[in-house]
Parts: sequence; C-alpha cells; structure tokens
Amino acid sequence: MSDFRDTARAAEAAMRAVFPPTPLQRNDHLSERYDADIWLKREDLSPVRSYKLRGAFNAMRHVLSARPDTAQFVCASAGNHAQGVAYMCRHFGVRGAIFMPVTTPQQKIGKTEKFGGDAVTIRLTGDYFDDTLAAAQEYCAQVGGHFLAPFDDEDVIAGQASVAVEIEMQMERLPDHMVLPVGGGGLSSGVYSYFGDRVPLTLVEPAGGACLAAAVRAGAPVRLDQVNTFADGAAVAQIGARPFARLAPHDGFGLIAVAEDRLCTTMLEMLNVEGIVLEPAGALSVDALKDVGDQIRGKTVVCVTSGGNFDFERLPEVKERAQRFSGLKKYFILRMPQRPGALRDFLEVLGPDDDIARFEYLKKSARNFGSVLIGIETTRPENFDAFIARLDQTGFAYRDITRDEVLAEFLI
Repeated sequence: MSDFRDTARAAEAAMRAVFPPTPLQRNDHLSERYDADIWLKREDLSPVRSYKLRGAFNAMRHVLSARPDTAQFVCASAGNHAQGVAYMCRHFGVRGAIFMPVTTPQQKIGKTEKFGGDAVTIRLTGDYFDDTLAAAQEYCAQVGGHFLAPFDDEDVIAGQASVAVEIEMQMERLPDHMVLPVGGGGLSSGVYSYFGDRVPLTLVEPAGGACLAAAVRAGAPVRLDQVNTFADGAAVAQIGARPFARLAPHDGFGLIAVAEDRLCTTMLEMLNVEGIVLEPAGALSVDALKDVGDQIRGKTVVCVTSGGNFDFERLPEVKERAQRFSGLKKYFILRMPQRPGALRDFLEVLGPDDDIARFEYLKKSARNFGSVLIGIETTRPENFDAFIARLDQTGFAYRDITRDEVLAEFLI
C-alpha cells in the first residue's frame, strides 16, 4: 500500500507542471440539508472538466519515459477519456488518434478537437462503442502505437489516485467519509488503494450500468447484457480487471446504485441552486447523499464531482426525467369520444394547478372514439391523486404510460 501511495504522490507532483489542483470547496447548501460538513472535490473544474486527464497524463509520461520514440497514442472514447488524451497529446507534443463512434454528438467531437489541436486526429468509426474499440485496437497494431486504456491500466489508476493525494493535502485532517462514482473503476480503485482503511468510502454506480455490483456478485468482472448510457461517464458494461483486483479483496466500502431519473433531480438542483453544471456521472456522488444521510450526520464528507461535460441541448430531457421521477409530470393515453364538447368535458377534470404540457389527437371519421396522448404537469405529486379520482368519475377510459418504458420511449 505504501508503495502505491508513493507512486500516486509522484504522479500528483508531476501533474503540477501541467495543471493546478482542482478546488475542494465546502458546500453550505448540502451541509445544511444533511446536517454534515459536505465538501465537493471539483473535478468538473479541471482543464477538460473531468478527472480523466490525470490518468492520461500519468500513463503517457511513463510510456514516453520508457520509449521516447513512441510514434503515436491511440484511444477509443466518446467522451471524457478522449478529451483527456487529446489534451495530453498536445502537452507532450505527440500524435494521437482518437476513435469515436459515428453517433458521438458534435459538441463532444468539437471539444476533443479543441483540446488536441493539430496533435490529434479524430476518426469516427462504428455505430456502437464495441465496433469503435475494435477499429482503434486494429489501427494501433498496424501503426505500432500505444493504446491508452481509459481505466484498466496501472498507470492510469495511479494517475486517478492523485485526486486522493490532493484531498489529503487540501484538508487539515482526513475526511470521515468519501463518496465517489464508479464506472470502469480507475478512479474508485485508485482512491481506495491510496486511502485504504483510513477513509470509509461509498461507491456509486448508475443503476443502468452497475458493473461493479455485478462483478462483486459473480466474484469476477462480468459483462452486462444491457447498459443505460444516460450517465455515459460512468455507464460501463464491464469493470476493468485491474481496478476490480484492487477493489475485490476488501469490504471497506459501501456500494449504491442510483436511478438515472433520480439523478436528473440532483443535476437540476445543483444547477438552479448552486450554479454548478454537472454531467450525469458527475452528479452521482451528490445524489448518493440521499442514501447515506443517516450515516454521515455530523461528519466531514467529501463528494467527488467527477465531470461537468454537459451538453445543454440535453437539458429538456433532464428536466423531463426529473419531473417524472418526482411525480410532477405524467403521460396518459386517453380514449376520447368523438363528439362536440368531449374536450371541454375533459378540461373540467383538470385541477387549478394542473397544466397540459402535451396534447396529440387525430380525429378518425369512422370511429366513435379517438386516442389522445396527453402530458400533464402539476405542482405537487398528490395533485394527481385528485385528478385521477375525478377522471374515474367522468368515465373516461385512460392508461397511465409514464412508467411504461417501451411506450414512453416510442411516444414521448
């Protein structure tokens, strides 16, 4: 353990020639809510707005130290890893080939190009990440480059552990508790290996990508059949073998899975109340405070906000998911009689705080009834109880499709 701490400290010291430590900030809003001393380790304020450049830096400096003539670095990523690698290729003055899926949003492609400049070439390949990864590895073998793994690499793990080194230096004493996200495991295994039993940890995964929990159950890394990519910075199909080897022998951490829709409520809260922009994965540690509130009361707690690369074009989706999770918005398919006055009858069912957010109706001349897709927003979840009671009394036939994933995805 002490050898790893020395390695992580050396990585942190070397980084200071490239970028300053990220801030560790006390958050009064969260501290008051949870009756604790809550601090945020703001990895969302790094030069690339995530911690990923730490591992990229440490891995690249070791490769170039051992093999200065390395011609090219190659990676496959649709997000933060790509940006970290691009930034470090430019810093070290080396060539980089960054493979991204064809479906990668232009915003992410543009930021990667900006960070890498003339040092990197972006290759859009494959509709799915597995295809992109295979193409990147094939290309790397052809050109004799070095493939930079996003998390399954000992130098990357040591680089990510620099987060813990900085926290130790930035605080008068070690925190009583830490909360941090898990994706492929580079950050979590690095921090865990550095602190050991000195700091209790809570590790947080998105519910649709809980690969560490699956590995713990199986006793080895396993590939998830499906992954919800909403929290794309942490939605990984299989945890890395090296990170899991560091995490598996121990039980010194708690493990939580957070529903993606609930995560949206925290993203909106941090934006509206604190002015902090977090990507879904970056909000995982803050959201998990809801699950550990009883454990942390009166304690000093550090949450790692791991990234802030959020495309504001996704904000309507985040608001929509947050409202549905909070019970403030529901969708119904309504069977509407095709007669004059039917719509007026329905409108009288609405309460004073209910608002129609969506209404789609196609009149069909050969039928007595038509189907309506209707979305309703309200100010309090209990308003829907009264609304549905009134709807039942009127005799309108309806179906609540808010939680029907198949219909909701197709219709909404």
